[in-house]
Amino acid sequence: MAWDAGSGSDPGGPHAELAGQWAAALGGGPRNHVVPMSSAETRSLLSTLAKEFVTAATGQAPAERVAELGGKLARSHFVGDEVLGRSLTVLNAYLLGCGAVPAGRAAELLGAFATGYLRAFRAWLLAEQESVRSADIAARRVVEQQLRASEARLRAVFSQAGIGTGLSDMTGRIIEVNNAFAAMLGYRPEEMCSLSVTDLTHPDDGPDMWQKYAGVLAGKYDNVQLEKAYRHRDGGTVWTHINVSLIRDEQGRPQYTLVLVEDVSERRALRERLQYRAHHDQLTGLPNRSRFFDALTAAFADCARVGICYIDLDHFKTVNDTFGHAVGDELLAQVAARLNACVSRTDQLVARMGGDEFVVLIPHSTGVDEMANVARTVLHALAQPFYVHEHQLTVTASIGVMEERADRLSTGEFLQAADTSMYWAKAAGRGRYAIFDADRGRREHTSAELSAAMPSALRHGEFYLDYQPIVSLTSERTVAVEALVRWRHPDLGILSPARFVEIAEDNGHIGALGAVVLETACRASREWHDRFPHTPTVSVNVSAAEVADPAWLDHVQQVIAETGMDASLLQLELTERAFMQTTGRPLRALHTLADAGVRIAIDDFGTGYSNLAYLGQLPLHVVKLAGPFIQRIRTPDTASPTDLLLLETIIDLTHALGFTVTAECVETRHQADQLRDLGCDTAQGWHFHYPMPADQVTTLLGAADLRLS
Repeated sequence: MAWDAGSGSDPGGPHAELAGQWAAALGGGPRNHVVPMSSAETRSLLSTLAKEFVTAATGQAPAERVAELGGKLARSHFVGDEVLGRSLTVLNAYLLGCGAVPAGRAAELLGAFATGYLRAFRAWLLAEQESVRSADIAARRVVEQQLRASEARLRAVFSQAGIGTGLSDMTGRIIEVNNAFAAMLGYRPEEMCSLSVTDLTHPDDGPDMWQKYAGVLAGKYDNVQLEKAYRHRDGGTVWTHINVSLIRDEQGRPQYTLVLVEDVSERRALRERLQYRAHHDQLTGLPNRSRFFDALTAAFADCARVGICYIDLDHFKTVNDTFGHAVGDELLAQVAARLNACVSRTDQLVARMGGDEFVVLIPHSTGVDEMANVARTVLHALAQPFYVHEHQLTVTASIGVMEERADRLSTGEFLQAADTSMYWAKAAGRGRYAIFDADRGRREHTSAELSAAMPSALRHGEFYLDYQPIVSLTSERTVAVEALVRWRHPDLGILSPARFVEIAEDNGHIGALGAVVLETACRASREWHDRFPHTPTVSVNVSAAEVADPAWLDHVQQVIAETGMDASLLQLELTERAFMQTTGRPLRALHTLADAGVRIAIDDFGTGYSNLAYLGQLPLHVVKLAGPFIQRIRTPDTASPTDLLLLETIIDLTHALGFTVTAECVETRHQADQLRDLGCDTAQGWHFHYPMPADQVTTLLGAADLRLS
């Protein structure tokens, strides 16, 4: 019979192409057993079946609907040799080619189609057998011959099908398998028929798989699909995707199980390779960042306590820059191997986070001591020289240690704490570990928040000044005031300079903050000058970073000019350490201001390493003694002869250099009296006045003028 694959009831769409391929596949070989159908009938049937199959495959139609299509093919007397096998091959090729049907769904559809076909074919056989019983002897012989031919064709369906197919009874005895299934496992079909389904168990079979198979035997499920491993005859493993369908008798009782088997070993191996690459670092072979986060999440879900060592190699960039990336990569691989040897339990994980950063994750940790021991083990392992491409390299690492109960913080907070402590180790000198301290972490977190909030605070005027009077020790008259900046934080309240000045220096805002202080203090000085004949000097603290700014000198001169204040009423204070860093142009800027009448003071004298000869070259007017010196003579009991001698020596040397002396942090009358007796010129501290707002300074100055008048 000639088959025309180029036409159909609906020439458009993917089903038309499928119908054509289906017709071409069934057109090969002898067709004497097929009940004759006209070409139009053939085209119409296959076009209808193809269209319904495409609709079912691309939609969410139940498998039973596809089974009806297989039954319709058999009931249309397409029951010849290879009909089912060729049909399954064509349908499988379509499902693979369209790309829109998952592998599991494709196997389910093919299994349903085969089940429906076999059910209808079996019904046809039963009908033929019934006709044999009612026919006369001559007709019976003819029908029996037809039945034998039909049974032969059914066996051909199994033997010739391109997909692995097997049939077993309800006891698990294998009745028949085709060549594809047998060859898949290295057997001949007749050899497999001597086995039972349970003989094909594999160590990798999960208990749920056999529970599902038992459900099919019990009639609970009509169809199940799963991934199963079979033992190949040569001892290897064949991974398959199987679809098990239940075939019932005319009373609906379970009678046979039909299994369709697809070899997915290569697909599974590819999937495992891709999965491995997705979760492992290609250079070192260690689990990667993604795998680490999975393990960390699992540890937090399962463990009471979790520990981690966050490892960063010190100066690794130098290795790449000096010896090249090939050496750097090999060094990382060797480091990874040594780190891997530092863990002993299977649940512990060493991972590469990226670059030269690694982590050691310890689920079920016993405490900080255990984690510290792991960190020491890592440092010892890395201390031995590395030999890479004929180079001997020495590597150190900074390690952050974090250990905590899993229910007290999130994984993100946990990892951030480990990362923070690693930077503490770097700041402490590298080549060591640091254990996370929550109090320190909170302080640093607050500092980071203050740093981020500082630009807005400067714009919105949150900074203001208090002033602490500086008095003459002989007359106790206010001769100067020191401007002290405060931050009126909207959430944290009033913050002292100790909380934010260093932050301003680190984040580059010290210039803007210093400008606010200088301008505010100079405006206040001008107001006092206009009201009182005895106007005090205003002392403003200046950082080394401000003085080093090329624009700083111009700004100071501009503020003096704009406020109209007398330059001699402005005093700029730099710390001892800042002065030691001030050379070149910054030092010339100070000389320029001193020549214009601005007073220059060295603050916290005695806390650094001052060179007296260098002090003589500075444009200094005042030396302010640091608080620790003054604290030693707080009371008669605390003041030793040595302390007094030291203070007297410093005061005498300072006077010899032509400077005046101011004592800071004077809190008692005894301190004031001793300093006056030692020749100290001025002092400031709580004994005299607490820092106060500008209006209180105005009141203080007004009262002093009344006394003098």
